[in-house]
Amino acid sequence: MPAQKSHRKTRQKLGQHFLAQTSWRKRIAETLGGTADAVWVEIGTGHGEMTELLAARTRRVIAIETDAALIGPLRERAAHWLHGSRGSGGSGLSRVEIVHGDVLSLDLAALVRSHPANDLRQGTVSTVPKSAITTGVLTPEAGLETGKPAHQVSSGERFRVYGNLPYYITSPILSHLFRFASQIDSIHIVTQLEVAERIAARPRSRDYGYLSTLCQFYAQPELVFRIPPGAFHPPPKVTSALIAMRFPGERAALGIRDESAFLKFLQLCFAHKRKTLRNNLRSVHPQDRIERALGENALADNSRAEELTLQQFARIFLSLNTE
Repeated sequence: MPAQKSHRKTRQKLGQHFLAQTSWRKRIAETLGGTADAVWVEIGTGHGEMTELLAARTRRVIAIETDAALIGPLRERAAHWLHGSRGSGGSGLSRVEIVHGDVLSLDLAALVRSHPANDLRQGTVSTVPKSAITTGVLTPEAGLETGKPAHQVSSGERFRVYGNLPYYITSPILSHLFRFASQIDSIHIVTQLEVAERIAARPRSRDYGYLSTLCQFYAQPELVFRIPPGAFHPPPKVTSALIAMRFPGERAALGIRDESAFLKFLQLCFAHKRKTLRNNLRSVHPQDRIERALGENALADNSRAEELTLQQFARIFLSLNTE
């Protein structure tokens, strides 16, 4: 099989569609916000479609790409951007670090904290060794690393996230990012419109579910705009969207100490959408305690998870776990 065809099939298997149209890239860049001294982590760098725009607006970009075949060309492009900027008499682009790895196996706090051999002078291009920052296996339930729930990740330098995410893995990537919520100022991702609508959905809407509550616990999601298939190469079969998540979300106001337990509780509440909240909870909690929790929060026996706000979930969780 020719190398080009083989590589194309690999990209299709990875589920990535490159944002080919310049006009859409510029439109996305205009929405990102941030300051000139911000640190950006880019997920799914591809050919560097957005990397140059990110590097032109800030001091440091950590560009993560899982496809080994793209790493060499990315390094060459990054060097070209930096040298071209210096040669044009401008102030020069900021540090660009190309990281070859799967974002789900990376400790982003360590990645942002690390400073490779070169100092932070403008115009440097470096690669962070994957072996220095790989972490443990993720738990499938909440996408959190075993033994390190989100609230236990130590704080450090703050950063922002941009990503053009493969549709099938958006939820696990977001779960992983939320481990570092105390350090993240914003997340901007391009993903399938259906997923974006679920992230931003409010109670009593068709799309409201566990993903909605997970994202809104940590951040404030907003569906910014839709992106047509023709903006990508190869074009996906569905419409995409840019969704922005600004931190913090409702987490700080809810008074939840055991966040991992609370996330598992939310998953339990949405386990079977056709069932009532009471029936979903029966697999874990005694009937009398469920009745007490519903009564204390003025909820009917036939209440369903999709009707409740995060504040209501938090109160029920605390009622169930208070003797």
